[in-house]
Amino acid sequence: MPLDPDLQALLAESGDAPPLESMSLEEARALTRGVVAWQGEAVQVADVRDVYAPGEAGPVTVRLYRPFDAPSPAPVLVWAHAGGWIRGDLDTWDTPLKDLAHRTSAVVASVDYRLAPETRFPGALHDVVAALRYIARDAVELDVDPQRIAIGGDSSGGNLAAATALMVRDLNLGPQIVAQVLIHPPTDPAYAAPSFIRHADGRPLDDSELRQRDDMRYLWSQYLPSPYAADHPYAAPMRAANLSGLPPAIVATAEFDLLREDGERFAARLAEAGVPVRLRRFDGMTHSFLHFAGRVPAAKALPEWIAAELEPLLRSP
Repeated sequence: MPLDPDLQALLAESGDAPPLESMSLEEARALTRGVVAWQGEAVQVADVRDVYAPGEAGPVTVRLYRPFDAPSPAPVLVWAHAGGWIRGDLDTWDTPLKDLAHRTSAVVASVDYRLAPETRFPGALHDVVAALRYIARDAVELDVDPQRIAIGGDSSGGNLAAATALMVRDLNLGPQIVAQVLIHPPTDPAYAAPSFIRHADGRPLDDSELRQRDDMRYLWSQYLPSPYAADHPYAAPMRAANLSGLPPAIVATAEFDLLREDGERFAARLAEAGVPVRLRRFDGMTHSFLHFAGRVPAAKALPEWIAAELEPLLRSP
C-alpha cells in the first residue's frame, strides 16, 4: 500500500529531523516530547497515581492508569515506553496509555525506567522487572490480580518487554506473565548494522530507511555498554537460543518501518518455538504510529487491535 495520506501530510508538515547522532541528548529528548501534539484528546480514566517499586538504584516510579470499568481486582498491563532507550518519559505516553487502559478495562502500569547513556544495559531492563515484581507482590494493596499480568511496550519498550519475558522465564522470577505486547520491537542490532542494506526480499533500503538504520545504530550504541553485549539475549532477544515457554505474543509492525522485518522475524521465531503469536502488519503506517491517532484516523486501529487480542488473555483463569 502507499503511505497513508493523512500520515504523509503529517510527515510533510513536521519536516525532517536531523540525525540523532548530531543532536544533544536534551534536543533528542525534547523532540520526542513533541509527539504529544499528534496524540489527540486523552480519554478520562477513574484514577491516575504514581507508586514506587524498589529498584537496584532506588525507587522506580510506576504510573498506574485505572479505567472506570476495571474489575476488582483488575488485570494489569505493565508498559515500557519507546524512545530508543535514551528518551521518553511518563508524561509523553500519558494519552496513549489512558486509551489502552480504557480499551482493555485493565490497569496500565507505565514504568519510568532509567535511560541511556547515563544508565546502560541492563539498567532499564532491571527497572521494568522490578516494577513487574512489585506489582505482583503488592497486588492486594494495588487492587490488581497477580494472576493476570501482561507486559508490553513500543519500539525500545517492546525490546524491554520481550527481554523481561525471557528473564522472568529463565530465572523463575515470577509472576507468570499471561501475554507480551510488542509494537515494532528492535530485537537484533543486525538490523542497524551498516551491512544491512537490503530487505529480505532483495529490495534495497531507500533514503529514509538508511537514515532510520543509522539512527538505530546510534541508539544501540548508546544502550549497550560494549559491542559484545549485543550477543546477550536480554539485550537482543532475537539472539536467545531458546524462545519456548514464553507467554503468548501480540506483535504489531508497520509497513513503512525499517524495524518491520526485525519484529516479524522475531514473531516467526516465537511461533516456531511453539509460542502462540498474533502478528499484524499495519499497512500505510510508519514507526511510532501509536502516537498519531489525533492526526491520522487509521492509526486508531492499533490500540483497537491490541485490546481485542489482549482481552481474552487477561480474562480470569
